[in-house]
Amino acid sequence: MNLHAIRAIYLYEMARTGRTLLQSIVAPVVTTSLYFIVFGAAIGTRIAEIEGVAYGAFIVPGLVMLMLLTQSVSNASFGIFMPRFTGTFYEILSAPVSALEIVIGYVGAATTKSVVLGLVILATASLFVPLRIAHPAWMLGFLLLTAVTFSLLGFIIGVWAEGFEQLQFVPLLIITPLTFLGGTFYSIDVLPPAWQTVTLFNPVVYLVSGFRWSFYEIADVRVGVSLAMTAAFLAACLAAVWWIFKTGYRLKA
Repeated sequence: MNLHAIRAIYLYEMARTGRTLLQSIVAPVVTTSLYFIVFGAAIGTRIAEIEGVAYGAFIVPGLVMLMLLTQSVSNASFGIFMPRFTGTFYEILSAPVSALEIVIGYVGAATTKSVVLGLVILATASLFVPLRIAHPAWMLGFLLLTAVTFSLLGFIIGVWAEGFEQLQFVPLLIITPLTFLGGTFYSIDVLPPAWQTVTLFNPVVYLVSGFRWSFYEIADVRVGVSLAMTAAFLAACLAAVWWIFKTGYRLKA
C-alpha cells in the first residue's frame, strides 16, 4: 500500500476545500438555516409534532441527509472530473499508484468533507431546535457509511461525465428530488397506502429512516432493512468502480 500516494491525493483534495470554503461549508450551512426558517418556523407552527417528536427536530436528520448526499456526490465527482478535464489524471495513472490507492485518496477526501459538513449542520440545527441523539454510535455509523457510499457514486459520475452539464445532472435532477420525496420533511406513514408502496422503491427512504432512528428511535422501515439497502448500494458502487479501472472506461481514452 503506497501511503505516500494516498496522502498526497487526500491532502490535495482537502486543500481544495480550503480554497473554496464559502462554497464547501458556508453555503450548505446557510441553506440549512433557511430550511429551518421556512419549514421549521412556517410549517412547524401548523404541524406540532410527528410520532411524538417536535416537527423542527423531526426534520433535522432529513436535512443532514439531504446535504450529505448532494455534497458527497458533488465533492467526489468534481474531484475526479477536473483532473480528467485538464489531463493531469494521466500522470496519476502512469505513476506507481494502484486503483485502490487512487480511490481511497479521492473518496476518502470527499467522505471527510461530507462528514465534517454533516456534523457542522447538526451543530447549526442545535441552535434552532433541541436535539436528542439516542444512539450516537449508530448516528456516526450511518453518517460515515452514507458518505462513503455516495462519494463512491460521485467518483463514478465524475468518470462518466464528459462535461459540466452531465456532472450536475445526477445531483440536481436525481439525488435532490429523491431526497425530498424520501421522507426528509415528513413520515411516509402520512401518505396513502398506494403511495407508501411506491415510496419504498426510493432508496433514499432507507437512508433517512435509518438515520432518523439513531436520533429518535422512530423509523419508516426497520433499521436492519436500512442497513442492508445501504450496504447493497455500497457493494454496487464498489463493483462499478472495480469495473471502471479493470476496463479503463473513460480513463485511458
